[in-house]
Amino acid sequence: MKRIALILLLFFSLLTLHAQIYEPVSWTFELKKSSSTEGELLLKAKIDAPWHLYDQKLPEGGPVPTTFTFSSLNGATRVGEVSSLTKPHEEFDKTFSMNLRWFTKEVTFVQKLSLEPGKEAVVDGEVRFMVCDDENCLPPTSESFHVTAKAGSDPAPVPAASVPAASVPATPVVPNIPSSTSIVPASTATPVPVASADSAVAPSALAASDLWAPVFDQWSKEGDESSTSSFSWIYIFFAGFAGGLLALFTPCVWPIIPMTVSFFLKRPGGKGRSEAFLYGISIIVIYLLLGILITLIFGASALNSLSTNAFFNLFFFALLILFAVSFFGAFDITLPSSWSNAIDSKASKTSGILSIFLMAFTLVLVSFSCTGPIIGTLLVQVSSSGSLLSPAIGMFGFALALSIPFSLFALFPSWLKSAPKSGGWLNSVKVVLGFLELALALKFFSVADLAYGWGILDREVFLVLWIVIFVFLGFYLIGKIRFSHDSELKHVSVPRFFMALISFAFALYMVPGLWGAPLRSISAFAPPLYTQDFSLYDDEVHAPFSDFELGMAAAAREGKPVMIDFSGYGCVNCRKMENAVWIDPGVKQRLTQEYALITLMVDDKTELAQPISVTENGKNRTLRTVGDKWSYLQRVKFGANAQPFYVLLDNNAKPLSKPYSYNENIDKYIQFLDNGLKAYRSRK
Repeated sequence: MKRIALILLLFFSLLTLHAQIYEPVSWTFELKKSSSTEGELLLKAKIDAPWHLYDQKLPEGGPVPTTFTFSSLNGATRVGEVSSLTKPHEEFDKTFSMNLRWFTKEVTFVQKLSLEPGKEAVVDGEVRFMVCDDENCLPPTSESFHVTAKAGSDPAPVPAASVPAASVPATPVVPNIPSSTSIVPASTATPVPVASADSAVAPSALAASDLWAPVFDQWSKEGDESSTSSFSWIYIFFAGFAGGLLALFTPCVWPIIPMTVSFFLKRPGGKGRSEAFLYGISIIVIYLLLGILITLIFGASALNSLSTNAFFNLFFFALLILFAVSFFGAFDITLPSSWSNAIDSKASKTSGILSIFLMAFTLVLVSFSCTGPIIGTLLVQVSSSGSLLSPAIGMFGFALALSIPFSLFALFPSWLKSAPKSGGWLNSVKVVLGFLELALALKFFSVADLAYGWGILDREVFLVLWIVIFVFLGFYLIGKIRFSHDSELKHVSVPRFFMALISFAFALYMVPGLWGAPLRSISAFAPPLYTQDFSLYDDEVHAPFSDFELGMAAAAREGKPVMIDFSGYGCVNCRKMENAVWIDPGVKQRLTQEYALITLMVDDKTELAQPISVTENGKNRTLRTVGDKWSYLQRVKFGANAQPFYVLLDNNAKPLSKPYSYNENIDKYIQFLDNGLKAYRSRK
């Protein structure tokens, strides 16, 4: 019970997370002398999985490469350029459409030095770098280093703080830049000029220190609109329940129901009904224990990493293809028969509750060839929730649906007479599930395809495959396609006809997507719209402001609340939100008419008119690019550094609600925007 209580505590803790400063890289600097006149500066980076650090030499227009700048060298002279002792990984990156090189786990850079004999060597400089994982990129950041080596000595390594900073200073140094020096990239919309000093709207004259003042400590005072997962408890439960209902109508389970119920009804002493009820409870307990076991083995963080890791998405793809082929009748996925025989033998030798539990366990083992693929698919799906109790909740829903018929038929035996008899229709259920498994497998391959930049499964290719799958499913349902285990279909029943109608209609619904239709109902499955080569769709939302101060001033003049969109050119999930959520008419109307939308690109490499010196966590940093400035704003004001990140503010730069992160649920996003509007109007 203590372990379960701990799981519940951790689960509710996960639900409270809304913003996070990631710390994927830590640096160590060491000046190593090989002789009195020669030495090496070793710059070592340790990189947390699944992040990667980019190489020094990258093509123009790509991510920020790792660069080293030396501000001063006393008693030493550089020999050549900085080089890496670790060979970088190289592959084509779909997001940037170019070949890129990067490092994982760790990398050591070296700068050869010529030392002046008998003199202390002092080297000061800065490393600037950018890290990404399979889904997200963090904004470029920098780390200063200062190493010394006395004459005739070998210094110890000088550790550097993890980057980015793990916390935010209570009083950040606010960049004090005149509005005339604000940089707006030419690729974005033209900003509205800053309001004059005599503007009638007072908030437009807010000082920079007020605009940049931290507000992340106020989140707890506002309504929670942040989203830690696209999965909810109710969704996971009903997904499991639907899987259990599907498992009922398979050849491995349905024929067992009447035999099991008849066995209990014939038990002496009138205990049959109560024992059948205990049998159903035992089924729930067994699957619930399975879900808890999976949680204890992997944990929430591991389950969440599975959903974003390209390797595991390929594994899930192969696993679902295997399940689909099994359902098509090529082979059966079964557990060793000795297991079920041993459990059945134990059940016959025992009595009472233990006997009933062992009988239920025998059912679980015997029916695995049909239920195993359904359970596997369910667990693969809930793994992306990152929720500690997701497997247990899914298994509970699955087991509840599976157990209900055993209890109901025992309570109402007459219902057995009207229940459908076993036959070829049971195999048809398996084949239909096989088609669905095949379609779902493509979703996981798409994630890996985007991560590795193969370009194999772009949006139009994905849609073509789904269209073909559901057309074939429709033909199967009307008897035009048969597999080896199928019996001859003499006529099409009414349920099969309507299912075929739905399948054909769904295939036709996806056809306009080949020319760029957004297809919002499947946006969570299909690759993002930007992967499509040809598109006639041109109804995207573009922010009119790309500068924080200018956007805030314009919003104050117009009397509108502000939505800040922290984004990035290399942010895949940002594009998904824009193409799946922002194009919704309701969302678009609110963003374009009700809010002043400001998009701040944290990886914008446009140089600032003049560098800005700031102090963060007691360390001096220099902001050199527009992206540096917006990344610093996100960290010091909102306590986060991952994208996408959406914040609603009033004209005094105070939060209207908690922030919103990546979640393609349109209804939740509209609710997030509406709550902000409601709070803004109440304050006015």
